Amino acid sequence: MKWLHFILSHSIFIAFCAVALTFQTALVLKADVSLFIYGFIFFATLCSYNFYWILSKLSFTSTNKIQELLRKQTTSYLLLLISGIGLLYCFLYSSILLHLVFTAVLLTILYAVPLLPIPPLRFTRKAGVLKTILLAFTWAYVTVIIPMQKDYVLLNSADLFIFSRRFLFMLMLCIIFDNRDKEMDKIRGLRSLATDLSPLMLRIFIYLIFLLLFISNFFSANYGITASQSIALQVSTIALLIVYFYSHKKRGYLFYYFFVDGMMLFSALATYIAGI
Repeated sequence: MKWLHFILSHSIFIAFCAVALTFQTALVLKADVSLFIYGFIFFATLCSYNFYWILSKLSFTSTNKIQELLRKQTTSYLLLLISGIGLLYCFLYSSILLHLVFTAVLLTILYAVPLLPIPPLRFTRKAGVLKTILLAFTWAYVTVIIPMQKDYVLLNSADLFIFSRRFLFMLMLCIIFDNRDKEMDKIRGLRSLATDLSPLMLRIFIYLIFLLLFISNFFSANYGITASQSIALQVSTIALLIVYFYSHKKRGYLFYYFFVDGMMLFSALATYIAGI
């Protein structure tokens, strides 16, 4: 199981999940997405997540232990370098619009700002609701807007429909992780939706997101989504709610980084099977 732990702990699996969601976007919007764009999204996800985890560990490690930590993070640094080279290569051979990439980079930096050891920026650690919303929005942006390769003003109603559904799906998934991390976040002085809302309010919020996703899916035919794909999207939404219920009890590493993250892969796979 060491290989599985390596794939999960170094964000390789979640990078594949990002590619799967991009593929799902291409399926439901009937878009032609090049392999270089898939490659760019894979390496960009791998790069940003490894960067975030390295920064997170450095930010909350005492100065006398930083050298020891740096020695232990050799693999993460290597993956950061490889993914950086990979995303640059894919970007150069793709038709990705530069301003779309710039926005994605800006969103990633904004999410990482609370971890920076700069005292004047520590107020950003209190932006709990914004932190969770920003992460969900970034995922929706990278897996919907970038593969569509359209200027913002050219996005049509179908593009915006899929973007809004992807945002809500990812927001629900992000809250599951926030709920898991809320005690540690409180210790570190970080805030999220799970730390800002009471358990009851958080459950109500989750149910509202689920209802929005569930109800909106009945309008999917208006945006060119087939009946079978609509059923697949609905099944994925219900499956994510079930995973949320399972997350109420204390769960291990595999549950979150394989089954919860794997909901993205499951949703894309269900959509693909529905389209066969």
